[in-house]
Amino acid sequence: MIVSKFETRGTVEEIRPLGPGFINDTLIVRGSDNGAPVRYILQRKNHNVFPDVPGMMNNIVMVTAHIKAKVEAAGGDPMREVLTVVERRQESITEEEKALPYSNLYYKDADGNFWAMCTFIEGSITYEKADTPALAYKGGQGIGKFQAQLADFNTPLSETIKGFHNIRWRFQQWEEALKKDAAGRVKDLAEEISWIESRKEEMLAFWSLVENGTIPTRVTHNDTKISNILFDEAGEVLCVIDLDTCMSSTSLNDFGDAIRSYTNTGAEDDRDLSKVSMSLEMFKAYAEGYLSERKASMTESELEWLAFSARYITFEQVLRFLMDYIDGDTYYKTNAPDHNLVRTHAQYKLLQSMEEQYPQMQEIVAGC
Repeated sequence: MIVSKFETRGTVEEIRPLGPGFINDTLIVRGSDNGAPVRYILQRKNHNVFPDVPGMMNNIVMVTAHIKAKVEAAGGDPMREVLTVVERRQESITEEEKALPYSNLYYKDADGNFWAMCTFIEGSITYEKADTPALAYKGGQGIGKFQAQLADFNTPLSETIKGFHNIRWRFQQWEEALKKDAAGRVKDLAEEISWIESRKEEMLAFWSLVENGTIPTRVTHNDTKISNILFDEAGEVLCVIDLDTCMSSTSLNDFGDAIRSYTNTGAEDDRDLSKVSMSLEMFKAYAEGYLSERKASMTESELEWLAFSARYITFEQVLRFLMDYIDGDTYYKTNAPDHNLVRTHAQYKLLQSMEEQYPQMQEIVAGC
């Protein structure tokens, strides 16, 4: 039994699926310890998405250990205010496994699947979607708090997903996709290609500031949806979860990606482009929540480029959707032959809305 490989307390009474499992398969483990209920989260990590699961698990342990120390120093509860990884039972680790890196943090079964476990944080609530300014503020507060706790974390993390948000690497892929023209679609995409090429210099200039250290390298979460933030029953932020994609990069990526998803008045693949725009009200709410926790630990360059990060990440998504359409729809799941092209147009409309409202976005950041 996989659960028996980990340092759980008490006896297991029930194991059942939890959540939709878009990337990892997640199970909740229920049991009791001397009559008291105990719960754990067991996950089968997708090693196709995360080829270095041991490195990923070590990232999580280093990040959570740093946050735990901050929580303890502030007199908080480290078992509730940060995710806790459950390690392997020492007696279950074979001599062969002991020779492998971080083998105490995961179990690899006979089929090559990687399993990891963490404690379930009782008395916590989640929101599936941030569809009001109040929830956008809370979402910003949650990610801002996470990044503030890690502002002085200086240890390089393993790159769990190659080139994530690295626009220089994306442009290398872009040039290859145009040259290969795998699906024979390039001839019909002159306008869309011009959207990318006309912004290339600006986006590379921003990324150069990350590469040369003008914008500092921090810990990035890289999946900032509000369902990855736990709140207590009073609605206050407890902690950020789902740390599989934690890596070293600019923390502006997290802000930008959150704005891309939180503020869109339409759907990511909306065919009715009149519905798509950036809600300045939602931007203001998220920025205020984020900066209420994060501003004190930000550099001048981070504050200067914070609003731009929303344009950067949204541009990257336009590029990725269009590139996948050119490649013949090999990465994103599609439900129609033009699905990736529809996504491209919808994200481009969102990008245009951000560009039009950029002065107001900058004013909001400056006023927080």
